[in-house]
Amino acid sequence: MMQLYWSPRSRSFSAIWLMEETGLPYERVLTDITTGAQKAPEFLAINPMGKVPALKDGDAALGEAAAICGYVADRYPETKLAPAAADPRRARYLQWLLFSPSCIEPAMMQIFTKIEVPVSTAAWGSATQVFDVLDAALERGPWILGEQFSAADIMIGSGLNYAVRVFKMVPSRRSFDAYIARCVERPAFQRAEKIAVG
Repeated sequence: MMQLYWSPRSRSFSAIWLMEETGLPYERVLTDITTGAQKAPEFLAINPMGKVPALKDGDAALGEAAAICGYVADRYPETKLAPAAADPRRARYLQWLLFSPSCIEPAMMQIFTKIEVPVSTAAWGSATQVFDVLDAALERGPWILGEQFSAADIMIGSGLNYAVRVFKMVPSRRSFDAYIARCVERPAFQRAEKIAVG
């Protein structure tokens, strides 16, 4: 059985939502980051960065929410959370799966810190560009790949939910509000939210 290492009110939410979407059995292993449990040698053997979430699946171990989403979706194709490797949609799926940690999170940090980074050197471009690109992609909906909900929606939906709904760091837009509402309506999202609040 997969073991998901998590902590309340953390980036664990995406991985919990993913696991709830799969319908697969898994064990949640509470990791108290307030006491430094994530720095214990046995935890660092799973995720050397000492962060949650982390996942153990038999002999496989990994950290990083997007990697966990990608791993589980590929390892368990019956969940239908990722297009098959030969599917042309796979390319965009991978792009959007990694968009949250590589673009949304840095853009949020840029907004929060008010730091000015030249667009030419910032890997995410600019916060404005990130949310404009996402706005245009979500206008097509209902999900980031169109009709198919995927693990990429878990990452994008989590990022937008925190940016717009929870922290109110990013102004709402029609496409964002509609997309977040569709995410929030999903029973797995609702279960994950109850768990992640702690």
